[in-house]
Amino acid sequence: MRSFDYGQLADRMWDMETLSYVAKIHECKGRQELYVRQKPAELDRLVEIARIQSTEASNKIEGIVTTDTRMKQLLADKTTPRNRDESEIMGYREVLNTIHENHDLIPVNSNYILQLHRDMMQYAGVSYGGHFKNVQNYINETRPDGTQVTRFQPVAPYETPAAIQAICESYNQTLLQEKVDPLLVIPAFVCDFLCIHPFNDGNGRMSRLLTLLLLYRSGYEVGKYISIEKQIEKTKDTYYEVLQQIDQGWYEGTNDPVPFIRYMLKIILACYAEFEQRVGLVNAEGTRSTAQQIVEHYVNGKIGRFTSAEVMAACPMIARSTVLRELKELTRKGVLQRLGTGKNTCYVRRDALEK
Repeated sequence: MRSFDYGQLADRMWDMETLSYVAKIHECKGRQELYVRQKPAELDRLVEIARIQSTEASNKIEGIVTTDTRMKQLLADKTTPRNRDESEIMGYREVLNTIHENHDLIPVNSNYILQLHRDMMQYAGVSYGGHFKNVQNYINETRPDGTQVTRFQPVAPYETPAAIQAICESYNQTLLQEKVDPLLVIPAFVCDFLCIHPFNDGNGRMSRLLTLLLLYRSGYEVGKYISIEKQIEKTKDTYYEVLQQIDQGWYEGTNDPVPFIRYMLKIILACYAEFEQRVGLVNAEGTRSTAQQIVEHYVNGKIGRFTSAEVMAACPMIARSTVLRELKELTRKGVLQRLGTGKNTCYVRRDALEK
């Protein structure tokens, strides 16, 4: 069994690209904290949207799906699960809510990780929820001809509890000593968690929930407002590519977590950029953007048809009546073309219709 020491990350020669991502995220974090203090009520709609997207996207990555209508009903507690997929979606929602609301009270140790897994699997009708794996699992690769080969054999079941406790202890000790930026330690921890593959099922989803937990505990709470899981799902091909690299030489301690670290930093930075775009923090003059400016900014960057509901989701700080008023005004000015009527109403930029 290999040993773990995240303090060694301090001895690495980090490339300028990675350090630049870290610095930019720190800047974004400061701006987010300022806005959250000034306008907390305006973010409620953004939180609601992010929770739905996170639950849907993280499960979709693993092939766990349902219809959009059923998803909304499940997350609003307006229906009960019909099958295994919907049961697992409900479990993910429960743990996501727990992390959102209680992250400061969830220590990073084996017992709490087991409890989170138990809650995630609570509706799935399985006996292994909240228990480390009791059979050897494998990470397989499907070749172009359809055959499968074992690419990596994770830690054996009897070694798993000690391995999880070891990465938790090293993680906590490294942060306590303030030797390495948490933005570098968190993805390294997740890399090892995935290589250990501690559960019979749910390892990928747990890795993303733990990513949120660790980020929140270090003060990076953008995932509350913009779905990190959605960003991963949108770039899942790259996600899988970097995951295939993290286990090469893992048992010898020679594997390179940097590609995964860099990928996660890009994901976090993209979430912060979307957060600032959605809340319309400042305009070019450094002052608070008006509702008109925020809606115009969204419209000018939109390709294809869109609905008023999409504008409201993208501009959560603006009241519904204000969004509708601004869309009507942009239509009057000839910036937008309104298509359809009633529930089928949508908009498109007029310049897209010009030949």
